[in-house]
Formats: sequence, C-alpha cells, structure tokens
Amino acid sequence: MLADLQDLSGETAKLAAAPLWPLADSELTDCLHAAYHLEQAAAALQARLVHEAAARGLPGAQGHRSTASWLRSRLRLDSPPARELADRATLLHHHPAVEQALLDGHLNTRQATAIATTLDAIPDELAALDQPDADANDSTQIVEQAQNTLIGMAARLSAFQLRRVGDRILAYVAPHLAERADEAALARQEARAQARRGFTLSAPVDGLVYLRGVLGVEDAATVQAALHPLCTPTPGDKRSPAQQRADALVDVCRLALRTGQLPDDGGQPPQVTVTVAYDPLAKALSTATTDTGQRLSATTARRLACDARILPMTLDGAGQILDAGRSRRLATGPLRQALAVRDRGCAHPDCDRPPRWTDAHHITAWADGGTTTLDNLVLLCRHHHRLIHHPAAGWKIRLGPDGLPDFIPPPDIDPQQHPRRNLYHPRV
Repeated sequence: MLADLQDLSGETAKLAAAPLWPLADSELTDCLHAAYHLEQAAAALQARLVHEAAARGLPGAQGHRSTASWLRSRLRLDSPPARELADRATLLHHHPAVEQALLDGHLNTRQATAIATTLDAIPDELAALDQPDADANDSTQIVEQAQNTLIGMAARLSAFQLRRVGDRILAYVAPHLAERADEAALARQEARAQARRGFTLSAPVDGLVYLRGVLGVEDAATVQAALHPLCTPTPGDKRSPAQQRADALVDVCRLALRTGQLPDDGGQPPQVTVTVAYDPLAKALSTATTDTGQRLSATTARRLACDARILPMTLDGAGQILDAGRSRRLATGPLRQALAVRDRGCAHPDCDRPPRWTDAHHITAWADGGTTTLDNLVLLCRHHHRLIHHPAAGWKIRLGPDGLPDFIPPPDIDPQQHPRRNLYHPRV
C-alpha cells in the first residue's frame, strides 16, 4: 500500500503542476470533480489509517495522551484540524455505510461527518418511546432508514443543511416518534450546553483582546435580543456586521454600568478606572493606563473624559499622591436630563440611538478648559463619539443660533461643508 500511495502522490503532484490552458471548459469542470473525489477518497483513507493507529495504541506508545496530540506531532497539524481528523476517524468507523458512501463519491467528508453525528444522536431506546416492549431491532431499522435518507439527500444538500435536516430526521423516517424523541433529545442537548457554557477574554495582543465562549440556545437568544436593536445600520455607517455586534456588546455593558444596579465591586460601584497625566502648561492629556495595566491613546483618554467620574490627583515627581480632590460626574442628573430633552438621543446627523445609549460629549474638550454646561455638551452614541474624537474624521460641532447642535461635515463628504442636524429625533 505504501508504494501505491507514493506512486499516486507523485502522479498527483505531476498533474497539479501541468498546464491547464489546453483544457476545454467541460474538461476543466470534469477534472475539478475528479480531483475533488480524489481528495475525499484520500480523506477517507486518512480516517481509516488514524483509526487503525488508535486501535493499536500507537499514540500512547509514542508518548501522546490523545490521538489528536499524536496527529499534531506526526502531521504538523494545528489543534482544530487534528481533533477534527481524530473525531472523523471514530465516527466513520462506527458507520461503515457512511464511509463507503464517502469512498464511492456520494458524500464529501463534511457531509459524512454531519450524517454520522446525526446517527449517533438518535437514542438507542428510540422504539421504546412508543412501545415499552418494542424490539431493539425496531430502533436499528429506524437508524438505517435515517442513514439512507440522509445519504440520499446529500446529492442536493450541503453539510450545514444536512445538520439542520438531521435535527428533525425522525419527522422523515418515524413521524409517530418524532415529537417525544425531540423532547428527550432537546433536554439532553440543553443539559450538555449548560455544563459546557463558558466565556474567556485573552490577554491583549497588538491592542486586541480575543473573546471566546459558548452559550446555550436560550442564553444566546437573550444576547441576540439585546444586541440586535443596536446593530441596525445607520446612514453612512461603514462598519461591518461583526464590528456592529462588537460595538453593541460594549454598549450593553456600558448601559449596565450606567444604571447603577450592578453589585458593588470592592465596596464601590463597578467602573472602568483610567489614570491619565495632564500637562497644565500645554493643556493636554497624555497616554492613559487602565486599572488592568493596559495603555490607551491620548485621543481615547480625551473621549473617556467627556462623560466620566473624574478624581483629580496631584502627584509629585516620584508619582506619590500629594493631594486628591473630590470626584464629580461631569454630566450630572439634571444636566443629563436637559440634554436628553434637547437632543432626544445621539445628535449626529440621522443616528437613531436613544439617550440611554449615549455619552455627554464636550464640544470644547474638558481638558482644554471646556465647561460642563448645556451649551458645551451634546449627546453622542459610542460609535459617533469615537468618530468625533478621531482627528482624521474631520467632523466639527457647534451650537446654532437656536441652541441646537450643528455638525459640520469634512470636505470629502460635503465640499461646501453645510451644517447638518439629526432629522430622526424630533427636538424642541
């Protein structure tokens, strides 16, 4: 077998390097199908070889605690594809008919994995749901019907679609058992999801913190319901859907912090603490540091200073505290309410975010001596707050003669730079 594989590998490499321009369109398509079938057959062979190696105990004999670990070492694979290959080897071994369909070219590896996973999820005691004294062969027949049905559907359905069909396969092959079996399967699925749920944040890498987690269906629906209203695109919004969801998650957390209803953390309300140096001569903020030790740019520090609890401290040259002033919230309750009445939400042109999702932005920055008064404040959602503080964006804000905020667009948006207002929120 090794010699045949080496010959086949060599021939395949020659074909891969051959010029393709002489092929007619129909030949090109036929060759693509043939090459794809070759890849899938090779994947089936890999799975069989991996299972045989695991059955012989080769991974353990060579000092590995799992088949996936052994594959990472032998084939120089990353963890996800190594686990996927190890799992596929086990799945296909338990379902020889699915493996044969893969070898015959009726399935690809992802379809085969989806079908085998579906078959494994069908409970052994399935027939007993209907008749307590039913023969175990009845369950076997149902599994075989499900297997044949899914293999037949694979000619038209992708692996993703087969998984969705697999969730309700009993409605196709045993409709009289489907409802009770689905209830039992969902109960087991929810229990597994509850046990496996989790959420982690990585250490920062190049200014990014990676979020990873899994939720049960019920919890995911709650998160989606909270994020969805904040993911509606606004005119001129160039964020990707993923960026909108990321911003929405942060906005939900910011709202939770603002409500004051979260449990105390260390005897104080939960809050983001940022330390920033201020040069009174230059009237400028320098880079900031969070309470987790991460650095933020001066631009971000200026934006955070717009609507935050400020605790001024005087430090000596060695960084020792000489004097600590009283904390104060820049946009206090009555002032915040007045802003909400005037602006009715984010004041940026045509943004639809309501007041609860906004910050109070200083038109003349607090660090530059701007006052905390109604005529120097404007409500902005987090996205537009970041935009206004970005030097390259070019947007300017001023109050019009009627005391309402005007937004001056940059020349690349409007060469005449005509003032714009939000037309979505009715203002007084």
